[in-house]
Amino acid sequence: MGSTAGPRGHLRRLVTGITALLAAASLVTACGSGDGGSGGGGGGGAADAKGVDDGTKLTMWTRAATRPQSEALVAAYNASHKNKIELTVVPTDDYQAKVGAAAGSKDLPDLFASDVVFVPNYTSSGLFADLTERVDALPFAEHLAQSHIKAGTYEDKKYVVPHTLDLSVLFYNKDLYRKAELDPEKPPATLREWDRQARAVDALGGGVDGTFFGGNCGGCGVFTWWPSVWAAGEDVLNEEGTEANLASGAAKKVYDTYRGWVRDDIVAPGARDETGTTWTGVFPKGKVGVMPMPSTTLGLMPEDLDLGVAPIPGPDGGKSTFVGGDAIGISATSESADQAWNFLAWSLGDKAQVDVVAAHKDVVARTDLASNKHSKADPRLVTINELVAHGRTPYALKFGQTFNDPNGPWLTLMRGAVFGDGTSVGKDNEAVTASLAD
Repeated sequence: MGSTAGPRGHLRRLVTGITALLAAASLVTACGSGDGGSGGGGGGGAADAKGVDDGTKLTMWTRAATRPQSEALVAAYNASHKNKIELTVVPTDDYQAKVGAAAGSKDLPDLFASDVVFVPNYTSSGLFADLTERVDALPFAEHLAQSHIKAGTYEDKKYVVPHTLDLSVLFYNKDLYRKAELDPEKPPATLREWDRQARAVDALGGGVDGTFFGGNCGGCGVFTWWPSVWAAGEDVLNEEGTEANLASGAAKKVYDTYRGWVRDDIVAPGARDETGTTWTGVFPKGKVGVMPMPSTTLGLMPEDLDLGVAPIPGPDGGKSTFVGGDAIGISATSESADQAWNFLAWSLGDKAQVDVVAAHKDVVARTDLASNKHSKADPRLVTINELVAHGRTPYALKFGQTFNDPNGPWLTLMRGAVFGDGTSVGKDNEAVTASLAD
């Protein structure tokens, strides 16, 4: 989610490590100011988009939520380069605390990835090396997932590149659509159509439900509700991530639709108490008509389930997605920045993106590779890849405490808007803003 969500569970993450990270920030300035150390982070040699491959041993950290993608890229790189990367996979819930502690002891690895919504905490604390010139020198720089690039830009300098991408998309059950006399090739293009189609499927009865959502999961709401607001052309946060706009006209239409589903029993049982742990396990059972989920769950669906994917629409049209996943950068203290960049540049190149990322049915990090030899075999993958250009990644230093924390103000807003009468949205939006600015 803002990471993404689902069986990998990275939507429910709390920010226990952020406190440690920020406490270590003052120490980070003593161990590097983001210039890349002696290896040359963003200065000399930055025009060379390929970096250096001279047999250097590199260290890299990633969280368990993105282990399969990270391991695949590292294995392919190690098999084809002189440089060798030693990858350490850290339990997701422990990751931020580990990074914070390493920053304080000047012991960060050469490369480390991060849930993209927490990248601003690292860039503002000086943990990453400046990659601006290196990124701009890439021949495909304009085609990189810009939402990740923007999330990793601090004071006009670029510090990260996309590592793994997870998008929020609509999944719909074509068999249930046929039974409900809906066109299985015409998924909803507006929130109104989504409402109508979910109700048509729900009317089938016999244990079939129209839709489902994680009603006690702040991360799930961020990941799947916000795209409908963006699709309407509205922002949910200001550019600095210090003020909420979650009581807007489009946002209220989204809440009203979900509240109607709850009121009329269109939602599968368990939505009110769903914390995100089993959220994505409902649709694969074949009894839900249409619901938004992480794109990464496509490869986990039963082979005999005839399903389609579509963009998340706004109330009256449009389309958007929450571009979650992980971004990656070079630590400010790395003494092998040129070699570390060699891995990053390679990981974004045609061969790695197509033969490693796309081959594993993951979302490519470049919009110009949305349609490739692997995705062409499954039009659903092309649909997902093309959505990257229409998606957003919100920027907020206080993202975790505000939106992911089960005691945070966003979840209070969510539940009041959908399980209550919706009258507390304005007040709750003010509480969200207060948390962001705290």
